[in-house]
Formats: sequence, structure tokens, C-alpha cells
Amino acid sequence: MSRIIQALFVAVALSSYAQAQVEPTDGYMPSQGLQEYFAASQTDENKSIIYVFYNDEPCYTCAAAIEMIENLYDREFIDDFNLFLINYQNDEENNFIETYQLSKPLEVVLVQINDGAAFGYKKVENLQDMTSDPVSFNDYLGNQITDYLSAEY
Repeated sequence: MSRIIQALFVAVALSSYAQAQVEPTDGYMPSQGLQEYFAASQTDENKSIIYVFYNDEPCYTCAAAIEMIENLYDREFIDDFNLFLINYQNDEENNFIETYQLSKPLEVVLVQINDGAAFGYKKVENLQDMTSDPVSFNDYLGNQITDYLSAEY
């Protein structure tokens, strides 16, 4: 019975992620571009960005990985960085696929922002393969975020 409930949870989670194109955490809409976003919110021009990109055909463990990413973000990074969940296959305005070479069902892209300018990015891939060990998942992703986004440029 618990397998059925778990399967239903995953199916519901995946369908809700597949339907949504963008789920911003604090008002940013990718179609407005970074400059408009920074102009609208002066406090965010030094907040680096954590993008969680998923596609129209998410893998079975993608929903669990996305939930784990959101939980880690809420616990440790909500005050320091911005998090955006984006279905990159529905993006026709921002060209995320070419910009970040997106091709996998789930990819996390860390974008260093300083004074309203982006200073490159780092991709963190295959997180969906780490969901069976939440401690290692959180340690790995937390270290990737801290090491890259906290670096000074």
C-alpha cells in the first residue's frame, strides 16, 4: 500500500512541475530579463541565482530531487541567493537551452551575480541520481552552492 501512495505522490509532483513553466521564489520572471529584475528590486542586484531547470519529460526521481533542492534552499540559502524553478522546454524568450547547454531532465545552474552583472555559471548535474542518500545529496549540493556562489569576483 505504501508503494501505491508513494507512486501517487511522485505522479502528482511530476505533473505539477510539468505544468508550470516558471515558479519564481521572489517575483522574478525570466521574460523580464535580469536588468529589469534588478531595477525592480535593488536588494537583489548582489543576490546570485540558483536555477533549477527541468524538462517536459522529468525522470522518476526528478520530483524528489527538486523537493530536496527546495528544502535545502529554504533551510540554508533563502537569505543569500534566489531560487527559480523553470521548465526550460517552454522557454521561448530567454534562450536558456543555448545559454546553459541544457539537455538533461534536471539540471541546476548556479549564476554568480555581483552589482547586477552575471559572472559566469556552474552546472550541477545528476542530482536525481543522489536522492537515495539525502545526507550526501545535501552535503554535495550545499558545498557546490557555497563554494561557487560565495566566491568573490
